[in-house]
Amino acid sequence: MKDYIWRRVLDVADHINRTGDTVRQTAKVFGVSKSTVHKDVADRLPRIDRQLAKQVRQILEKNKAERHLRGGEATKAKYLQENIS
Repeated sequence: MKDYIWRRVLDVADHINRTGDTVRQTAKVFGVSKSTVHKDVADRLPRIDRQLAKQVRQILEKNKAERHLRGGEATKAKYLQENIS
């Protein structure tokens, strides 16, 4: 694994661990695709740091479980905004 990828994997994992951000939010922060973030934390991170990978996986599982709630709130806000305009 190239040094810059190694560094990005650790930076992405640290960011998710500190902030609890979703894959989409993290991808935006680092200027990479969601696929890259997912590959970094799902495939590459466990080979670098198993403990950190476990922590990040728990955060992402929590985010996945809450995904439908965030979507519902976004839809509600959209329609409330349309009714105000």
